[in-house]
Amino acid sequence: MNILYLCRQSDLNYKEPELFARAFRRCGFNVVCAPDEFPIDGNIQDLLDRSQQLPKMIVLAESARDLLPQGLEKVNIPTVSFQSDTYAYTRRRIRWSMLFDYAVLFHPGYEAEFRNAGHPRVLTWSHAADPELFSVRQGQRTFEVGWVGRTDGNLYKDRRAVLSDLSRNFRMNDFTRFHSPEELAEVFSRSKIIFNVARDDYPQDANMRVFEVMASGALLITRRPSELSLFGFEEGIHFIGYNRLDEVVGLARRYLNDEVTRSRIAQNAREKVLREHTYDNRVRTLLRTVESDAGRLFAPARQWTEGRVRVHYIDYYVANRLFDCAYAQWGHLAMSDWPHAFEGGMLIGRGWLAGIRSRVASMKQGNSNRILQDSFREAER
Repeated sequence: MNILYLCRQSDLNYKEPELFARAFRRCGFNVVCAPDEFPIDGNIQDLLDRSQQLPKMIVLAESARDLLPQGLEKVNIPTVSFQSDTYAYTRRRIRWSMLFDYAVLFHPGYEAEFRNAGHPRVLTWSHAADPELFSVRQGQRTFEVGWVGRTDGNLYKDRRAVLSDLSRNFRMNDFTRFHSPEELAEVFSRSKIIFNVARDDYPQDANMRVFEVMASGALLITRRPSELSLFGFEEGIHFIGYNRLDEVVGLARRYLNDEVTRSRIAQNAREKVLREHTYDNRVRTLLRTVESDAGRLFAPARQWTEGRVRVHYIDYYVANRLFDCAYAQWGHLAMSDWPHAFEGGMLIGRGWLAGIRSRVASMKQGNSNRILQDSFREAER
């Protein structure tokens, strides 16, 4: 059986969607993507007509460049949207999720917002680790402290400060380069301690890194409070917490000198993650949920007028700077549905203004990519 990913095959190398795809395959499914020539706003039925076998479900997994084909609200196949960074652009994520039967959230505390907005089928789970990447321990842990992750941009000032302090005091890997999932697993499995420094605007984030660190057998030290506590992890049992950035060097020294405690906590965490928090666990949960719903389809957009659906597509396309796609949707509305055409036109206009503000800010600060994303978040909140 097939799982249809709403992305092109060339965009599937984006980390988390690819790791989910591996888990689907381990569960006996073939993950298929759109051909590279398929347009971002193509019709989903055209994509299905090309398939030799209809998929069991259609998944928007937040790849490097997702497709949002038209007609999702009409197909008789369960559709799923992964909302990985649920805390960012939350109101927009809620709107887009209405086009899908299942909204899957990766952070706790947002279920009520999605349900109150009208989505009846919301699932919440945490990020996870790939069991195959971490199933076999690596050799000697040669790095006192390890790190893999981005350090550029306005949202990672604390991270850069912490890594600067750590690199001056401890033996570390080269954290300035890009790492594939396999390379990340090798670094983590060769590290004794790994600090998690999340985004400055969401320091409690239980991101992908924390689960991969714990799965590797390294000691995780992360900021408190942490979302990990809401997923059943306990400080002092599965991880170590810190409050202030100036604590990190001292904590690293303490646990480097206390191998017994470090190893015990790291082993507890590794066992829990590989038992409860793998991508295979997540895929099996999703499959069981869809099976138990026995063919029922929940997307609110399935009950909407065409105009209301098109406005939600416009919102998605504008947010992702896909203005040609947004104009095409607006053109349909302009011919038949002036109230929704006005609403869609307002979204396009605000998108253009946000883009102008972002370009001006980028010229002033010399960080165009990061500023662009920040401007959307500020507009959203």
